[in-house]
Amino acid sequence: MNIQDIKPAEGARTATKRIGRGVGSGMGKTSTRGHKGQWARSGGGVRPNFEGGQMPMTRRLPKIGFNNKRFAHVYNQVNIDVFNRFEDGAVVGIDELVASGIIKKVEPYGLKVLGNGELEKKLTIKANKFTASAVEKIEKAGGTVEVL
Repeated sequence: MNIQDIKPAEGARTATKRIGRGVGSGMGKTSTRGHKGQWARSGGGVRPNFEGGQMPMTRRLPKIGFNNKRFAHVYNQVNIDVFNRFEDGAVVGIDELVASGIIKKVEPYGLKVLGNGELEKKLTIKANKFTASAVEKIEKAGGTVEVL
Protein backbone atom coordinates (compact mmCIF):
# COMPACT_ATOMS: atom_id res chain seq x y z
CA MET A 1 0.00 0.00 0.00
CA ASN A 2 1.29 3.43 -0.96
CA ILE A 3 0.15 6.88 0.15
CA GLN A 4 -1.40 7.59 -3.26
CA ASP A 5 -3.64 4.51 -2.84
CA ILE A 6 -5.26 5.71 0.41
CA LYS A 7 -8.87 6.85 -0.10
CA PRO A 8 -11.61 7.90 2.35
CA ALA A 9 -14.19 5.29 3.37
CA GLU A 10 -17.14 4.73 1.02
CA GLY A 11 -19.81 7.36 1.73
CA ALA A 12 -17.56 9.42 4.03
CA ARG A 13 -17.19 12.28 1.53
CA THR A 14 -20.22 13.71 -0.29
CA ALA A 15 -20.11 16.20 -3.15
CA THR A 16 -21.24 19.75 -2.29
CA LYS A 17 -24.50 21.05 -3.76
CA ARG A 18 -23.66 23.45 -6.60
CA ILE A 19 -26.77 25.61 -6.45
CA GLY A 20 -27.71 28.27 -8.97
CA ARG A 21 -25.83 26.65 -11.85
CA GLY A 22 -28.61 26.32 -14.43
CA VAL A 23 -31.85 24.42 -14.93
CA GLY A 24 -30.09 21.21 -16.01
CA SER A 25 -28.43 20.83 -12.61
CA GLY A 26 -31.84 20.52 -10.92
CA MET A 27 -30.78 23.26 -8.54
CA GLY A 28 -31.07 26.28 -10.79
CA LYS A 29 -33.77 29.00 -10.88
CA THR A 30 -34.82 29.23 -7.21
CA SER A 31 -31.58 27.60 -6.00
CA THR A 32 -33.30 25.17 -3.57
CA ARG A 33 -35.18 28.02 -1.81
CA GLY A 34 -38.65 27.29 -3.18
CA HIS A 35 -41.05 30.00 -4.41
CA LYS A 36 -41.46 33.36 -2.65
CA GLY A 37 -41.81 33.85 1.10
CA GLN A 38 -39.52 34.91 3.90
CA TRP A 39 -37.05 32.06 3.42
CA ALA A 40 -36.68 32.72 -0.33
CA ARG A 41 -35.57 36.34 0.08
CA SER A 42 -31.98 37.48 0.56
CA GLY A 43 -31.26 38.02 4.24
CA GLY A 44 -34.54 36.23 4.98
CA GLY A 45 -35.42 33.92 7.81
CA VAL A 46 -35.88 34.50 11.52
CA ARG A 47 -33.51 34.53 14.45
CA PRO A 48 -33.01 31.37 16.53
CA ASN A 49 -35.80 30.73 19.10
CA PHE A 50 -38.28 33.02 17.25
CA GLU A 51 -41.73 31.44 17.57
CA GLY A 52 -43.74 33.51 15.11
CA GLY A 53 -44.41 36.38 17.49
CA GLN A 54 -45.66 34.13 20.29
CA MET A 55 -43.87 34.67 23.61
CA PRO A 56 -40.79 32.41 23.30
CA MET A 57 -40.27 29.46 25.62
CA THR A 58 -37.09 31.03 27.04
CA ARG A 59 -39.12 34.05 28.22
CA ARG A 60 -42.13 32.02 29.44
CA LEU A 61 -40.09 29.92 31.85
CA PRO A 62 -38.91 31.50 35.11
CA LYS A 63 -35.27 32.27 35.79
CA ILE A 64 -33.84 29.91 38.39
CA GLY A 65 -30.59 29.65 40.31
CA PHE A 66 -27.75 31.99 41.04
CA ASN A 67 -24.05 31.28 41.31
CA ASN A 68 -22.12 34.20 42.76
CA LYS A 69 -18.64 33.29 41.52
CA ARG A 70 -17.34 36.75 42.31
CA PHE A 71 -17.26 36.02 46.05
CA ALA A 72 -16.60 32.26 45.86
CA HIS A 73 -13.85 30.86 48.09
CA VAL A 74 -11.95 28.47 45.83
CA TYR A 75 -9.76 25.87 47.58
CA ASN A 76 -7.58 22.99 46.42
CA GLN A 77 -9.55 20.08 47.89
CA VAL A 78 -7.66 16.92 48.80
CA ASN A 79 -8.87 13.75 50.54
CA ILE A 80 -6.79 12.41 53.43
CA ASP A 81 -5.98 9.12 51.69
CA VAL A 82 -3.51 10.94 49.36
CA PHE A 83 -1.30 11.70 52.38
CA ASN A 84 -0.42 7.98 52.64
CA ARG A 85 2.25 8.66 49.93
CA PHE A 86 4.41 10.60 52.40
CA GLU A 87 6.79 9.09 54.98
CA ASP A 88 5.77 8.62 58.60
CA GLY A 89 6.34 11.76 60.70
CA ALA A 90 6.57 14.15 57.73
CA VAL A 91 5.19 17.70 57.75
CA VAL A 92 2.94 18.05 54.71
CA GLY A 93 1.58 21.31 53.31
CA ILE A 94 0.49 22.63 49.93
CA ASP A 95 4.11 22.99 48.75
CA GLU A 96 4.81 19.28 49.30
CA LEU A 97 1.59 18.34 47.46
CA VAL A 98 2.64 20.47 44.47
CA ALA A 99 6.15 18.97 44.50
CA SER A 100 4.73 15.41 44.51
CA GLY A 101 2.37 16.24 41.59
CA ILE A 102 -0.90 15.77 43.51
CA ILE A 103 -1.84 19.43 42.96
CA LYS A 104 -1.15 21.14 39.64
CA LYS A 105 -2.37 24.71 40.29
CA VAL A 106 -2.56 26.44 43.69
CA GLU A 107 -5.97 28.07 44.18
CA PRO A 108 -6.25 31.52 45.87
CA TYR A 109 -7.71 30.32 49.20
CA GLY A 110 -5.19 27.50 49.67
CA LEU A 111 -5.74 23.90 50.74
CA LYS A 112 -8.81 22.21 52.20
CA VAL A 113 -8.47 18.67 53.54
CA LEU A 114 -11.53 16.42 53.19
CA GLY A 115 -12.18 13.28 55.24
CA ASN A 116 -12.71 10.70 52.49
CA GLY A 117 -10.56 7.57 52.84
CA GLU A 118 -8.27 6.38 55.64
CA LEU A 119 -4.93 7.70 56.90
CA GLU A 120 -2.37 5.07 57.95
CA LYS A 121 0.58 7.32 58.79
CA LYS A 122 1.39 9.74 61.59
CA LEU A 123 1.71 13.11 59.82
CA THR A 124 1.58 16.82 60.59
CA ILE A 125 -0.72 18.34 57.99
CA LYS A 126 -0.78 22.10 57.32
CA ALA A 127 -3.84 23.48 55.50
CA ASN A 128 -6.16 26.47 55.42
CA LYS A 129 -9.28 24.40 56.20
CA PHE A 130 -10.19 20.92 57.46
CA THR A 131 -13.47 19.07 57.62
CA ALA A 132 -14.45 17.64 61.01
CA SER A 133 -14.10 14.05 59.75
CA ALA A 134 -10.61 14.79 58.39
CA VAL A 135 -9.43 16.18 61.75
CA GLU A 136 -10.87 13.15 63.54
CA LYS A 137 -9.12 10.66 61.22
CA ILE A 138 -5.76 12.50 61.32
CA GLU A 139 -5.76 12.60 65.13
CA LYS A 140 -6.88 8.95 65.31
CA ALA A 141 -3.81 8.00 63.21
CA GLY A 142 -1.60 9.91 65.69
CA GLY A 143 -0.99 12.94 63.51
CA THR A 144 -1.54 16.64 64.15
CA VAL A 145 -3.46 19.37 62.34
CA GLU A 146 -2.15 22.89 61.73
CA VAL A 147 -4.59 25.51 60.44
CA LEU A 148 -2.80 28.25 58.48
